[in-house]
Amino acid sequence: MKSGVGTLQDRFDALKCCVIIPSYNNASTLSSVLDSVLKHTSNIIVVDDGSTDDSHHILDGFSEIELLRFPKNMGKGFALRKAFRKASALGYNYAVSMDSDGQHMADDLLVFLDAIQERPDSLIIGARNMQEAGAPGKSNFGLRFSNFWYWVCTGIRLPDTQSGYRLYPLKKMGDKKYITRRFEFEVEVIVRAAWSKIEVGSAPVKVYYPPGDERVSHFRPFTDFFRISVLNTFLVLLALLWYRPYLFFSRLTWKSFKSMVRRELFNPDETNGVKVASVMVGAFMGVAPVWGWQMAIALGIAIAFRLNKVITLAVSNISIPPMIPIILYLSYISGGIVLGRGAGIDFSSDITIEFVTENLLQYILGSLVFGLVLACLLGLITYILLLLFRKNPAVKSRDK
Repeated sequence: MKSGVGTLQDRFDALKCCVIIPSYNNASTLSSVLDSVLKHTSNIIVVDDGSTDDSHHILDGFSEIELLRFPKNMGKGFALRKAFRKASALGYNYAVSMDSDGQHMADDLLVFLDAIQERPDSLIIGARNMQEAGAPGKSNFGLRFSNFWYWVCTGIRLPDTQSGYRLYPLKKMGDKKYITRRFEFEVEVIVRAAWSKIEVGSAPVKVYYPPGDERVSHFRPFTDFFRISVLNTFLVLLALLWYRPYLFFSRLTWKSFKSMVRRELFNPDETNGVKVASVMVGAFMGVAPVWGWQMAIALGIAIAFRLNKVITLAVSNISIPPMIPIILYLSYISGGIVLGRGAGIDFSSDITIEFVTENLLQYILGSLVFGLVLACLLGLITYILLLLFRKNPAVKSRDK
């Protein structure tokens, strides 16, 4: 226990921390979960998210807790969002969320109290040991899937992005508007926290998985996984188009820029394959029909897949103004060949919406084909030049 702090309740009060427990039809475990938390603190907010079992009567027996009730099930994310607002209104600066199904251990609340003092204003996720917990295989797969996409979106590697046992810094988070309200909220909130420059970290916690016949889960494998996948797609696009380029340029100074050019362009530890891939991505994005976003997307891809950022950006600049007419022409011609319309341009037709639509489709398709051909051609040339003039290309050690 930290020095200068008396009882556990005193620590919760001194740190202005509460515990938020969203619950939906968990009557079999709700009472024992509340009893275990009350041994540590009475700063508890329970959200009864439209339960239809005996939860209503159980909660009526706990007069010391703050209770929010919804007449119908609104989703875990919605419940947490409302609880955050309630906690802030009550003067709390931090909230620990935990599930009501008995998987989280109340004695791990001390882990989060320590985290407040050691890493104030951070969002801390309780990292489970999935091997010792005996979690089902699908949970391990879902965890790896979630961890990977979180890294793509933020550049942060975490051992467990799916745990619902978390510490939220309420004041730091402010009154943000979120777009999700079910399980996918727990993905959105940690991505947007990182984008808002809130430190996102983890701390080890225990977890209990009851036998299959006793386990209560409201996660709908197809529906909720689909919703999370859609959200991840949206967040990844935002990361590539905005966050990753913004983060890169916000940290850039003239001194660091010169150092980066020397390091990236002539990096001896970089494999030929990385340099070739960087050229190919830059070439394809330089031709791709996303005018105005070509460099930003190219940079986002380079950062996400650890390519050579300088080479990728340099090659993507083939779409400079003098080259634009040539790129447009070759893209249009390529589309005509693919669609079987020949390599010519028909200027005799009247300008109609149908004419414009058909030619726009020809251009978009052609730009993708031309970009792919150009990327392969420049990649091949780059590879040949590297073989001829690069004496000591890096290779991956098999001993690593």
